[in-house]
Amino acid sequence: MPAAPLRTRTQVGIVGAGPAGLLLSHLLALRGIDSVLVEDRSRAYCEARQRAGVLENGSVTLLREAGVAGRLDREGLEHGGIYLQFAGGRHHIDFRDLTGRTVTVYAQTEVVKDLIDARLAAGGHLEFDVTGTDVDDLETTHPVLRYTSADGTRHEITCDAIAGCDGFHGICRPAVPAGLLTVWEREYPYAWLGILADVPPSTDELIYAYHPDGFALHSLRSPLVSRLYLQVSPDDEISAWPDDRIWAELQRRFAVPGWELKEGPILDKGITPMRSFVSAPMRHGRLFLAGDAAHIVPPTGAKGLNLALGDVAVLAGALGELLRGDPRLADSYSDACLDRVWRRTHFSWWMTTMLHATPGADPMDAELQLAQLRYVTTSRAAAASLAENYTGYPQRS
Repeated sequence: MPAAPLRTRTQVGIVGAGPAGLLLSHLLALRGIDSVLVEDRSRAYCEARQRAGVLENGSVTLLREAGVAGRLDREGLEHGGIYLQFAGGRHHIDFRDLTGRTVTVYAQTEVVKDLIDARLAAGGHLEFDVTGTDVDDLETTHPVLRYTSADGTRHEITCDAIAGCDGFHGICRPAVPAGLLTVWEREYPYAWLGILADVPPSTDELIYAYHPDGFALHSLRSPLVSRLYLQVSPDDEISAWPDDRIWAELQRRFAVPGWELKEGPILDKGITPMRSFVSAPMRHGRLFLAGDAAHIVPPTGAKGLNLALGDVAVLAGALGELLRGDPRLADSYSDACLDRVWRRTHFSWWMTTMLHATPGADPMDAELQLAQLRYVTTSRAAAASLAENYTGYPQRS
């Protein structure tokens, strides 16, 4: 017979060691609340996976106030705008002038490293390489988190609440009984081929380029490393894109007179499909969903990481009050988050559809996109709307 599980107790069980789960664990600890965080991937995997790299103004403030922004402040690249490129010209959207706010380029991988270091330094309970994770008794006041640790021990942890921060493919959202969640979803007819290149950036700000044959983005990771993206078909295989082909297509889509795209060794590359996804409510009983477990946005608006951080900033306060006997913030958690989620979902959809070439579109669609781009780059009001949303438009109180 299998050995009986090791039964323990904590206040909050957290599933998923992405930025949402890690920051939540840290914010709870600052409030004196114990947690156990479990992750089915290795620590090395979590610290190496390439994801978003643009932090809103409010996300930077949140990380500073949480005491985990030391390296961010030293190494992050503050940016006061972006370039929109179309019809052979490049136009600057000046965030500082339009909103007084900025964004900071700092890779999600680095945020994750900083948070793991902070939790381990504080003695936080993090378990990597777990298997067989499940959650149970969600409609009671003492839900249960079960998993098998890397050493083969089966654990059963009684909690006061469980946070599902385990992403789109995780186990927490499917644990909600059928019929209780409403889902809105849109899959886009294109994907992003992203590369990490060992070459200094060729630009001082991110370049969002509309091209009749497909979108391109020049992002940054550091003064020595560049992150670049190409619109490709969701059916494309990465093997069909050797390095020479990638650079040739980037050169073509970014071409403007008097500017040169620097090339270098490609360190990492992959293809990511694009979708919009929202699931509501973000709470069932004592299970609270956060980050990609509850919503996905296309990366064009740089909102995924920021939404995840925003969710757990709300959730930490709500759980703190709930554990003290006041359920009001927990009861309003989903509605409070979804107001922000839908705003960012709309902005991400708008940026995506304005900048990507839609397969099968007729010539009128292209002219409408160009008309929108000309309006955004010539109207201060339109540019200010983009800047407000990009840097992080304040959540409605």
